[in-house]
Amino acid sequence: MALSKKKPNLILFGIDSLRRDRMSSYGYGKLTTPHLDQFAREGVLFEQHFSPSIPTTPAYAAMLTGKDCFGTNVVALRHKGDVGAKMLPEILSEHGYNTTCVGFKGNPSSRGFDNYLEYEAWQPDSTGRCPKAESLNELAIPELQRLAEDDKPFFLFLRYMDPHSPYLPPKPFERIFYAGNEYDPSNDSMEPVYNFKPFADFLKSWIPEGVTDQEYVSAQYDGAVAYMDACIQNLLQAVDDLGLAEDTLIVVTSDHGETLYEHDCYFDHHGLYDCTLVVPLIIKFPGRLPAGKRVSDVTLISDIMPTILELLEVDEQLEPDGQSLLPFIHGNPPRRVSEFYITECTWMRKHGWRTPHWKLIRALEPDFHFKPQVELYNLIEDPQENKNVAEDEPEIVELLTARMEEHIRRRELDTGRTNPMFTNTDWHGKGKGPFKSSEQAYNTLYIGSSVNARSLQAKEQK
Repeated sequence: MALSKKKPNLILFGIDSLRRDRMSSYGYGKLTTPHLDQFAREGVLFEQHFSPSIPTTPAYAAMLTGKDCFGTNVVALRHKGDVGAKMLPEILSEHGYNTTCVGFKGNPSSRGFDNYLEYEAWQPDSTGRCPKAESLNELAIPELQRLAEDDKPFFLFLRYMDPHSPYLPPKPFERIFYAGNEYDPSNDSMEPVYNFKPFADFLKSWIPEGVTDQEYVSAQYDGAVAYMDACIQNLLQAVDDLGLAEDTLIVVTSDHGETLYEHDCYFDHHGLYDCTLVVPLIIKFPGRLPAGKRVSDVTLISDIMPTILELLEVDEQLEPDGQSLLPFIHGNPPRRVSEFYITECTWMRKHGWRTPHWKLIRALEPDFHFKPQVELYNLIEDPQENKNVAEDEPEIVELLTARMEEHIRRRELDTGRTNPMFTNTDWHGKGKGPFKSSEQAYNTLYIGSSVNARSLQAKEQK
């Protein structure tokens, strides 16, 4: 009896906090991602890919289950309990895969891997910089070699953290997109950053003392992306050198974007603005997917798992909320997405509704930025979302609110559970229930240091 052909391997780059509009692959004017640009020319790039539930924990839950936030029951960064759905590593393990996760231990959304490897992604080294991607590669490339030698197919999940604050790319990347004077005394653009009490100490812990120019900090983000891009090429080269390229599905994506100097949400990823919702998705699978294809349809993070399972020919009877993107690649999608529910439970508890024309954001409790309870943006006339027109367009607010509430009602019926946005009232972990005022939120929420920031994303392993 002939042995069945070994199933393809899977490498999933889950890059934290990478917004697609800062990638040259997506038209950014600075050459931040030359190697991923080449990767995209060899695969399929999705031009309008979104992560609707911010931040890390709900986003990876959706990515690795194919479910929306109602299906996973996860909306908060500090989620308590397990993800309420079967995870991709669990499924692939049942189908004979070795599974390894690098850089994402201890989070509810990283459940189910055989192996967990950790690297330093927060603290600077003796030079004051943090070579996050090289530290990851030092673990990932030997692990790739180990997995390649086994008879079983493998799933290697890589959580690169370079675009996540602190942005500390090593030389020369910290200056390749900045030639100014970051200590210019006449520049006061960093004043509001340093005056924002909840984040000030965290940001001052890694931004060099005396920096006055916000463009310097934003350039650190771009430099971190470019540095990571070069290191990713190192890993892709290892795939080629090991002879794995033809039999390996490679997916490059992110859990959410990042706010740099926008909307008062400095150098973080909160706020339901498009800079946090827009993420890349590039898929390469030689011989199975076309090279150089660009898909313009809206796609969602919950589409990733059903797409992977179909490409790997893994027969699993699931009912994902997302859909396989193969029909989109081939030009015959059965169901196009035009509008969708958006949620955030990081430092603010908000939800909303996004259409191609409009963005509605409704606060479920007062936020620490003292923003209005209802925000509405005309995405066609104001794509940067700088002018709140909620008071000028009450009919649009009413219409989008009704659509959002109908979607919530339908999904609650489908899943038999209350919208998790309504039940996660201790989402911040402070034990105070919903905030009664913006002043209370402002005075309660505080990061402090990089060590504290890291601890917010993980829990002790049982």
